[in-house]
Amino acid sequence: MTRRGKQRVVTDRLGVHAEASEWCWIDKIPQPPAEVLEAAGSPRLRPARLPPLGLIGAVLGAPFVPLIMLLSFLSDMEEAAKRALGTNEEKAQWRAKKEDEKRRDATIAQQGLDKVFDGNWHGAAGQFLLRWYTHSTHHQRLLLATPEGIVLAAPPKRVSVGREKHMQVVARIPAEEASLFDPFFGEFETRMLLIRFRDGSWLRVETEELRSELHMHVLRQSAPGD
Repeated sequence: MTRRGKQRVVTDRLGVHAEASEWCWIDKIPQPPAEVLEAAGSPRLRPARLPPLGLIGAVLGAPFVPLIMLLSFLSDMEEAAKRALGTNEEKAQWRAKKEDEKRRDATIAQQGLDKVFDGNWHGAAGQFLLRWYTHSTHHQRLLLATPEGIVLAAPPKRVSVGREKHMQVVARIPAEEASLFDPFFGEFETRMLLIRFRDGSWLRVETEELRSELHMHVLRQSAPGD
């Protein structure tokens, strides 16, 4: 079964009619002001640590880290050699790609999208962010776009394997309160999407898949005439 096929099986099990879905995560939550944290009931701001099975896997995998780093270095060297020996057309394509990356990075910095949220703790996004790990201590979420709004599903507690097996709905955001938004309108191929709330606040998520099914769904929804 394909990866997307597995996700559809999971959404059916959850009883959610999803138009698109993708696993995602958020960046590190910044430390909120003391009064904001206290008013929210001092919620958890970090995911849970890896369970014992995950720690064992990390220890067993540690000896392979140098090999992985070497393979990555060799891959970079091979890519550099290809660029140096490539045709004029290939070199032009590479330069165009680098220019796109520069424009993307400049746009991210200009719009403040290098942050996990817009910075207003009293806005809808900031308040939702404060409850992110209260909903689930797992570090990832399956984000589902539905006709009724946005659904987030995850294991209640962090797991190292079998996330789909333990998953349940952990949060729902009605369409009247928020929607998914691609800040680049498809211009750049990225993992970034925003959950944009009606008060103008936003929360940034990163998808596992580059230009995922969710990205394409968002672009279709925002296309002229839709």
